[in-house]
Amino acid sequence: MERKKNKQPKIKIKKGDQVEVITGVSKGQRGKVLDVQLKKRKVLVEKVNVVSKATKPNADNAEGGIVKQEAPIHISNVMLVDPKEGVVTRVGRQRDKNGKLVRFARKSGEVIK
Repeated sequence: MERKKNKQPKIKIKKGDQVEVITGVSKGQRGKVLDVQLKKRKVLVEKVNVVSKATKPNADNAEGGIVKQEAPIHISNVMLVDPKEGVVTRVGRQRDKNGKLVRFARKSGEVIK
């Protein structure tokens, strides 16, 4: 039996990265990536795409009511912010002097930690 190959490209954005939304309702907003959902190809960005959600009373929230929280956005709608220049950039991958694969900003050439 043959194995299925993963047709999706490598996700180049990771948790903790600074990103900017490039399209949609939240266009132009910047924030830190809180979570990456690999299978759904979505990211959760801090203070971006905030939605109102109705909740029932529970142990955490005795009152219940309407709670504001971030909703995930598709990975194609965000771009990494270059750590050196502060502008959006594409992400490349290359090997460093130790042979380890690292990400780098295509605009400045800066290695992304």
